[in-house]
Amino acid sequence: MKRRVNLTFPRTVVGVPITYRLARDFNVAANIIRAQVAPDQVGKMVLELQGDMDQIDSAIEWMRSLEITVSLQSKEIVIDEDACVDCGLCTGVCPTQSLSLNPHSFRLSFNRSTCSVCEQCIPACPVNAISVNL
Repeated sequence: MKRRVNLTFPRTVVGVPITYRLARDFNVAANIIRAQVAPDQVGKMVLELQGDMDQIDSAIEWMRSLEITVSLQSKEIVIDEDACVDCGLCTGVCPTQSLSLNPHSFRLSFNRSTCSVCEQCIPACPVNAISVNL
């Protein structure tokens, strides 16, 4: 089972090895999608957690016990196919290569299952055909 979460943690917890503890103590794999962490500052991280659902729930409760704010991410990238001009600018900024141009038709292709919802494609689109659905 996979679950994507947003974490916001206080300065006092920034030094705790969160992903290591998730793997060691809960047998939960943590894929870091996006992170902004610096000493003595509030940290923000988007993780994709993978493992047994009960273990993921236990890991989330452990993080909350450290006063880490955990929210489930339900955002999704939406592409307006009528507005899209298939220019491919979004493909150059997509870190997961979820956006690509078909080499034969030169049409934009979007693989939703690999998208990390990093939102880098949104400002790259010159015609505002890409948005995020909350």
